[in-house]
Amino acid sequence: MSDKTKITVETASKGAPIWFIGWMFTIGFADLSFWQGVQAIVIWPYYIGTVVVKLFAQ
Repeated sequence: MSDKTKITVETASKGAPIWFIGWMFTIGFADLSFWQGVQAIVIWPYYIGTVVVKLFAQ
């Protein structure tokens, strides 16, 4: 074996910037206040994730 092993790490989420832009547009379109926008960024993804997990766990 070689002492110099090359490790390559590739990211799989190339759609993340598009998702983020869509998320920000949705918050702006809904005309949320600042704190509602903070909640939308922090809390809503958790609830969406729990629903998706429940759907695929059946």
